[in-house]
Amino acid sequence: MAALAGGMGIGRFVYTPILPEMVADLDLSQGEAGLIGSANFLGYLAGALAAALRLPGSPRTWLLGGLAASMLTTAAMAVPSAVSALLALRFAGGVASAFVLVFASTLVLGGLAAAGRSGLATVFFAGVGVGITVSAILVGLLGAADADWRTLWWASGLAAALALAAAAILTAGTETHSQDPASGGSGGIGRGLLPLVAAYGLFGFGYVITATFLVAIVRASAALQAAEPLVWTLVGIAAIPSVALWSAVAARIGVRRAYAVAALVQAAGVIASVLWHGVAGAVVAAVLLGGTIMGLTALGLMAARQQAAGNVARALAIMTAAFGVGQIVGPAFAGLMHDRTGSFLMPSLAAGGALVVAAVLTARNG
Repeated sequence: MAALAGGMGIGRFVYTPILPEMVADLDLSQGEAGLIGSANFLGYLAGALAAALRLPGSPRTWLLGGLAASMLTTAAMAVPSAVSALLALRFAGGVASAFVLVFASTLVLGGLAAAGRSGLATVFFAGVGVGITVSAILVGLLGAADADWRTLWWASGLAAALALAAAAILTAGTETHSQDPASGGSGGIGRGLLPLVAAYGLFGFGYVITATFLVAIVRASAALQAAEPLVWTLVGIAAIPSVALWSAVAARIGVRRAYAVAALVQAAGVIASVLWHGVAGAVVAAVLLGGTIMGLTALGLMAARQQAAGNVARALAIMTAAFGVGQIVGPAFAGLMHDRTGSFLMPSLAAGGALVVAAVLTARNG
């Protein structure tokens, strides 16, 4: 949980609450802000693909290395002003986040399986929500004290350092349980996987626009500015139990149908962020977004494991690539559309539509 809080909840997502201050102080366009966000997701895709290789050394070593890199790149965001340097740092931070997720999962999920306690995986994945919540509270408190965006990045780097220290202590002496008996094999991925791959890519595109610009959307409305610190905190709080919640739904109605329902719920939140004006709309958007991000991530991979025809590793790699492409395109598209239209209305509606299509694809093939 500490690893995911530092490498994902902070390292990957703290950009969202800090972004409005950066845009104002550096005079960034929303297109440039979107490109910086996309650079992080491009790094995440590159890191996920690299982590899938047979790398020398233990998973714990790579996990702690990824956490250290995430901490350093997070803190270093406080230093430059040039867009090119910010792009490079967020790309490197994305690589680090992917390493944290892959190698933390290798250690924790393998260890839980060996101990016969796989149900505790929901506690592990709650770390993303914990990190988002902690960073949101931290940024909100410092923002209330008139701290500038550079201070916010320094403080976030310090929080990531604490997560690194906790993970280093708690993983000392752990055994490696990395072998997944279902990960090998040969054969195709199954034709039924193709709609799921498309749905997962659409999810990547659909969630990331609101996840990147929600705080900017709130700040742009005079009526909502007072609620700005609350909104991102609610995203984190809602994310904490989300994997457990959607796993329970999947146990009752099936993984694909649960994925379809979660995609529709997220679409409602994405659309609410731009069509439901007022504090209530912002709260609903935050809760529905946070309550589905990790749930959809887990459900998609669960469905892929079920659909794979003898080669789970290949199926999960294809899913990860599709998701990565979607979330790389999303922020850049949204930023450019904002620069042309003056609002996030059109890109958010496009994101909501993508999530509805994802729901249809999975429900029809469930």
